[in-house]
Amino acid sequence: MQPRRTQPRRDGPKRRAAAALAAGTALLMTAACGGDGGDTAGGGGEKPYIAIVSKGFQQQFWQAVKEGAEKEAEKRGVTISFEGPATETEVEAQVNMLSSSMGKKPDAIGLAALDSRAVEPLLQQAKRNGTPVIAFDSGVDSDVPLTTAATDNKAAAAEAAEHMARAMGGKGKVAMVVHSQTSGSGIDRRDGFKKWMAENAPGIDILPVQYGGGDQTKSADITKAIIAANPEVDGIYGSNEGSAMGVIQGVGESGRKDIKAVGFDSGQGQINAINEGRMTGAITQNPVQIGEQVVAAAVKAINGEKLPKVIDTGYYWYDRTNINDPRIQSVLYR
Repeated sequence: MQPRRTQPRRDGPKRRAAAALAAGTALLMTAACGGDGGDTAGGGGEKPYIAIVSKGFQQQFWQAVKEGAEKEAEKRGVTISFEGPATETEVEAQVNMLSSSMGKKPDAIGLAALDSRAVEPLLQQAKRNGTPVIAFDSGVDSDVPLTTAATDNKAAAAEAAEHMARAMGGKGKVAMVVHSQTSGSGIDRRDGFKKWMAENAPGIDILPVQYGGGDQTKSADITKAIIAANPEVDGIYGSNEGSAMGVIQGVGESGRKDIKAVGFDSGQGQINAINEGRMTGAITQNPVQIGEQVVAAAVKAINGEKLPKVIDTGYYWYDRTNINDPRIQSVLYR
């Protein structure tokens, strides 16, 4: 199955932007990478410095992105810092992290924005300063980033919808537990799934979308509430690692064994659930490659090289039938 390509669409509410721009000190969960990065890193050193701010830090997905970034930084002889908020709902914390990183005068910035509008003023500041910005995981509704290194989230979500419809026999009710309604990836993984179902599976009804912030516990509670209110539900889709793990947990705790669970990402918990038959399958991204491409693109930008508008980092559908395929094994993360 070959990766497909589209340009993501971005959006986010203004009210979150206003709150996010308030001055304050964020508790940072940081990791120094590439030698002498972290809080002490800054521009003006012997090596170029790239500040990377992700959507989160705790999930295996982001650790895999960090691993790829570290690997590419060592290869290219640059210094990086990599940080993200504790959860993917902490927009203000991420804005503060980005502001703090910019204060260290990096040579380039990598950003996976939780809320496109919240970071726009800082992106404009980076543009005025001549600091190149590389978006990753999902882009932002802005002309500032020179490129976006990401999965084609709409196409990948459509792939998930197709497999869900097949598992459901083309009829029934499906629910969605989505990680965000402000980040580009959340919007695209929601809309790509819904669009495919609407156009190709007339026998399947989609229940109102629920949002769990990518938090496993919250997503599990939402899943149980969906099942309690809709006992006839046949399938539930989780749009990222935390959402998918919450769906698996919620379905299990409800006692239902007939519900088809389909997800996104490929942490160890999802791998176990698929191998054990508790999950039908999922979309795996290539987070290590995302991290590598962020750093590679940042170095090119620093050197004045032209970049494509989108860097498609690919995706695969995986389930029990192909999980041991070498192509799949190479992009799973544990």
